Amino acid sequence: MALKEADEAKQMQPAVLAFIGDAVFNLFIRERLIMSKKGTSHRLHILATDYVKAASQSRISKALIDELTEEEAYIFRRGRNAKSATIPKNADVQDYKYATALEALLGYLYITGRRERLNFLMEKAAIIIETNVNGEKNEKE
Repeated sequence: MALKEADEAKQMQPAVLAFIGDAVFNLFIRERLIMSKKGTSHRLHILATDYVKAASQSRISKALIDELTEEEAYIFRRGRNAKSATIPKNADVQDYKYATALEALLGYLYITGRRERLNFLMEKAAIIIETNVNGEKNEKE
């Protein structure tokens, strides 16, 4: 179910799209981890940060950018180019911009009800983080 029509969602501030996109991606990752890993909530939180930190989301963005539709690329660019009032202390400015772009795109797909595409991109995002630069699966336990 769409919360907003695409035309209306395109008019939203990128930071607002990123706000919901951040929550959606965090929930997706947390669900993924509790289904595949064992441990305390603290340990699962530490594992989750490997996926959701700005540097990881920047890596995801750069790996997925060529797969985006024209509409998705438009939302992504708006998110990347948005002015930000703050930059987290542990994030590179460039990484933060790409992370915001990814979150804005995920937020846009969520609020426009495009759940199949949203889940597809988040699944690919998780695999990107779970795979090292040599194409091998990372095994953190």
